[in-house]
Amino acid sequence: MKKSTLVLLLMFGFIFQTAFATDGYYRHGYGIKYSALAGSGVAVSLSSLGAITNPAAISYLNNGFEVNAAYFSPERYYKVGGMPSMLPGTFGLMPGKVESGSTSFIFPTIGGNLKLSEKFSVALSLYGNGGMNSDYATMTFGDQSSTSTGVNIEQMFGNLTFAYKLGCNHSIGVAGIAAWQRFRAKGLGMFGAMGFSSSPDNLTGDENSSVFGFGFKVGYQGKWTEDLSFGAAFQSKVYMSEFERYSGLFAEAGDFDVPASWQVGFALTPGDWKFLVDLKQILYGDVKSIANPMLPNLMTAQLGTDDGAGFGWKNIYIMKLGVMFSGFCGWDLMAGYSVGQNPINEQNVMFNILAPAVIENHVTFGISKDIAKNHELTVAFMYAFEKSVTGPNPMEAPNQQTIEIGMKQWQVEIGYAFSSF
Repeated sequence: MKKSTLVLLLMFGFIFQTAFATDGYYRHGYGIKYSALAGSGVAVSLSSLGAITNPAAISYLNNGFEVNAAYFSPERYYKVGGMPSMLPGTFGLMPGKVESGSTSFIFPTIGGNLKLSEKFSVALSLYGNGGMNSDYATMTFGDQSSTSTGVNIEQMFGNLTFAYKLGCNHSIGVAGIAAWQRFRAKGLGMFGAMGFSSSPDNLTGDENSSVFGFGFKVGYQGKWTEDLSFGAAFQSKVYMSEFERYSGLFAEAGDFDVPASWQVGFALTPGDWKFLVDLKQILYGDVKSIANPMLPNLMTAQLGTDDGAGFGWKNIYIMKLGVMFSGFCGWDLMAGYSVGQNPINEQNVMFNILAPAVIENHVTFGISKDIAKNHELTVAFMYAFEKSVTGPNPMEAPNQQTIEIGMKQWQVEIGYAFSSF
């Protein structure tokens, strides 16, 4: 029965991952306790899923298993101001505000760790990213072959982690990452009709295309004094195969690698308290299909070529702050705040109607309680404050039209974990 349940959970994790956006299209935190701390915690070991943030974290854990399920609701929109000029060579949009559909999602995260010896530990984690998602019930870009416009990209990752303990207070870890992506786009046919795509037949069409890829993550965690710990982790770019079905949309003939990232942080742990400060950077600028600007690239190179237009995302930094108190009648109380950067500037708002991932700040809360010996239940909440970016329609006459993109999001998550001693 236990094996059957585990298989079902794994299948659930692979099938129902869907799209959300907080740190660009990275999640604000991986694992419910880290989520409740706004994604901070690279310097502490809190659960089996800590291996996702820092592979070295599992050195300090007993054998355990954890499953989380989150319900989240993103609200996204774009708003066009000003009438189209209808001048030759322009690409005007219909004025008005349009909200994206599909605002309710559920996704799981699963992980377990095993101590092989006093020095060696291993963990397996399954989780997802998302955020390049929109679903507008309108012909935003004038594609008469589709009554709606939008994109959806889903990413699922499996991490196999190994950690080695150096003495009593230091550990290092490494994880191999296997990745799966699925993408579809609709309502973009006009870009092909106007000659902007190198392969108009592989530009749009509302058909799913799936690819696979691999990467790695390394990490360190150490206790420097009785109450001060430090952690650091680096994730490589995850190199994906190309979306052949969308080779006329993404740069480099459909390439869409997962950007590299790094995170460092300190934990101050006096008594029952944990005070966490982390800094993270996501290197969106190193992936051409994400980083190439819309203009001038759309005019100088066709979509799908190496210099084809992208979303114009830049590298971003995120400061993550967390606090945890474990001295309240057997409860763990957690809170966090994340202050990030928006990867989208005002010159690239037109393409980012498709992916308005402009959120910068999040607030989080969580509570955790042992419900039986070595069995724990955790509940967490996240609210991402509304953020918008306004810029010109770069394909219209000067000062003719403005485009505003915006979003906000909230999330409720529940997690169950057990460990053995």
